[in-house]
Amino acid sequence: MKRTFDASRRRFLATASALSAVGPTVAPFALNLAAVGSAAAQSTCTASDYKALVCIYLGGGNDSFNMVIPTDDASFAAYQTARNIQPSPILIARSGSGYDAIGLNPLVPLPGGRTVALHPEMTHAAALFDAGRLAIVPNVGPLAFPIASTAEYNTFASQRKVPVRLFSHNDQTSAWQAFGPEGTTRGWGGRLGDLFASCNGTRSTFTSISATGNVVFLAGDTTIQYQVTSSGAVSVPAVSGALYGASGGGAAVARIAARTRPDDHLMLREQASITKRAIDLGADLNAMLAPDGNVAATPTWTSVNPTVVGGAGRFGLADQLRIVARIIGGASKPASGIKRQVFMVRLDGFDTHDGQPIGHARLMGRLSMALDYFNTLLASPAIDAANAVTVFTASEFGRTFGSNGDGTDHGWGAHHLVMGAAVDGGKVHGVIPEMGLNAPRTVARGSMIPAISVDQYAGHLARWFGASPTNLATLFPNLSRFSGAASPSFFKP
Repeated sequence: MKRTFDASRRRFLATASALSAVGPTVAPFALNLAAVGSAAAQSTCTASDYKALVCIYLGGGNDSFNMVIPTDDASFAAYQTARNIQPSPILIARSGSGYDAIGLNPLVPLPGGRTVALHPEMTHAAALFDAGRLAIVPNVGPLAFPIASTAEYNTFASQRKVPVRLFSHNDQTSAWQAFGPEGTTRGWGGRLGDLFASCNGTRSTFTSISATGNVVFLAGDTTIQYQVTSSGAVSVPAVSGALYGASGGGAAVARIAARTRPDDHLMLREQASITKRAIDLGADLNAMLAPDGNVAATPTWTSVNPTVVGGAGRFGLADQLRIVARIIGGASKPASGIKRQVFMVRLDGFDTHDGQPIGHARLMGRLSMALDYFNTLLASPAIDAANAVTVFTASEFGRTFGSNGDGTDHGWGAHHLVMGAAVDGGKVHGVIPEMGLNAPRTVARGSMIPAISVDQYAGHLARWFGASPTNLATLFPNLSRFSGAASPSFFKP
């Protein structure tokens, strides 16, 4: 017995040493795959088509009041008053400046003769709106209960009926993605994946995919997010080719990962099994991708403002969306066996306390171009999934309506964009709030109290994805409190 244990222990240590030699990526990646293959919560899948949800997360809190700009006289006057603050005014001109907001003509006119425009850098997004591919969902944010006014907010805050730790980056990121403060471990994208993982058969591992690292949004009860790079699967280092100058080193590591001996130490078998699974899954995903040479290269962004110098070039959001498109191009084909997928990509830099006029403009241009690029990829012959994908934006919070003299501070409600063939595009689905630092729905220097909860926003997305009313009640714990509250569906009937 002693000899068997010692031999097994020696093999375990040798294997662990060999695996550690290939680099630090193996251990966390292996641990992230440890629960792959768990049974999905929904045992029977009846989906016959392919659908994908793609979340574009705007990290830092997007100033959506400079993304979707009210341009009717009363609203714009309030906008000017709040944002034309020295030393660096952050307002966008309505007309006559040469760098003006792009006026929109919604298919359904806004109540009261109100009008809206997009940031001048968002020429691509404006074209998508006009083409009926893009819609605006105004004033969305985390809510525990509907709140109709500032006075009602004060009452609810005293009763602890508002989201905890408002205006905190970490907590409100978690509130958006997982309906709880920082430390919440399951996101609504991952839990939606739990419901549909069985639709994907032996490829259930590819149900929830992140192109932006580990995110709580894609963590489910049984679904483990699969992380990718802009090139494809995260590789286990040095399993092919040379290792430390030895031509057969990589092959030796691969053989170690594949070994199965009944007298091996339990931990050795498990570590080898997980590493082999990582190698096999990576190979499977990379084989499924739409060929790289068939997919258009990422675009180069340049400001439409002739006074802006620098900032041009490739950008990470487009790179992330390109690999998502390549995955969708393979997964959407019947031969893949995949029916449902949830993705997340990310564009950072939105914590615009200062330097907002230039910094935020660049972000708006990159977001707009990335949306158009992804829309074009989905319709291309290599991907051919334009009718199967819905894209939506998310961000931990909006910014204050009031300027701090060079930027904006942490707010609450924000406007968001949804895009896709199923989206009822060319419309504003909801009510643009009354503008002003002391308007009826404002707190803390013009932070807007959301009119549409994240539960409602996510609920419409999940319903399109295939979730039943019973599923919705389980996925979105506060949804029942918003029965009858304003939340028009942004999908076509």
